[in-house]
Amino acid sequence: MRLKRLGAVAAALVAAASGALVVGTATASADPAGCPGLYVLAVPGTWETGGNSTGMLANATNGLPGNVTTEYVSYAATAFPWEAEVYGRSKQQAVERGRAMIAGVASRCAASRIAIVGFSQGADAAGDIAAEIGTGLGVVSPNRVAAVALLSDPRRSPTDLMVGPSVGGFGAGGARVGGFGFVTPAVRSFCTPGDLYCSTDRDDFVTRFAGFLAQTSDPNPAQLWRYQQEAGAIFGDLASAGGLPILESQVNPQANQERARKLAQFYGTRTHEDYGWATSWVHGWLSQIA
Repeated sequence: MRLKRLGAVAAALVAAASGALVVGTATASADPAGCPGLYVLAVPGTWETGGNSTGMLANATNGLPGNVTTEYVSYAATAFPWEAEVYGRSKQQAVERGRAMIAGVASRCAASRIAIVGFSQGADAAGDIAAEIGTGLGVVSPNRVAAVALLSDPRRSPTDLMVGPSVGGFGAGGARVGGFGFVTPAVRSFCTPGDLYCSTDRDDFVTRFAGFLAQTSDPNPAQLWRYQQEAGAIFGDLASAGGLPILESQVNPQANQERARKLAQFYGTRTHEDYGWATSWVHGWLSQIA
């Protein structure tokens, strides 16, 4: 009975943790007749894929050197069941399209190096693409990836190399099983303190279950082994912390009110949009390696 109650509680809370705020799009072009020295794949976040140059990643990709070509992934970029796509399906669309874009450039331009950048849901997808490549399952070899920049990554691991302020916990969606493999040295993660998407406390099991349900909202049978490992990690930590009574203490009326207050404060302070410092750093990094 308690297990049924646990599932109901986690499902009811998925919407609270699966959303994302606004991000943006832009393009920095190179000579269209030739191959770029550096190809930048940029994945914008939820609700902003309109192809304009005013979004979160614009500062990172606009005005790069002339030997750089930047292309943005266009995808549903939605998060909730009442929108065009649930989070899991939206993110998978970004992964599939981004993967195809990299494959196309790699096949035409054998010498072009590749950079992958993303913000929020876009960082979730960009990180998955990088992890595929780094673990030998991608469309190019790991040595072609020169840079991976993940801003507010919902799958940030405590072991990821961070740039900027130190934050605790990990992404609300849980760390990627297997990490980034051979691409690890090229990965940089950015998380503004207080950003709940990339800095969830290990003992915040409500958010962790909600994040897991968001990630699996469009389940792929081929990924069942991964889902089992990720769910096992949450249940293992929950058991170590005290079991079901700990989770129940986080969903009682008083705890729910406090969670609602913190969420309102989080959205009100626009912490999730405070990444100007990170995009400036990424712009300098990409310019340096171009």
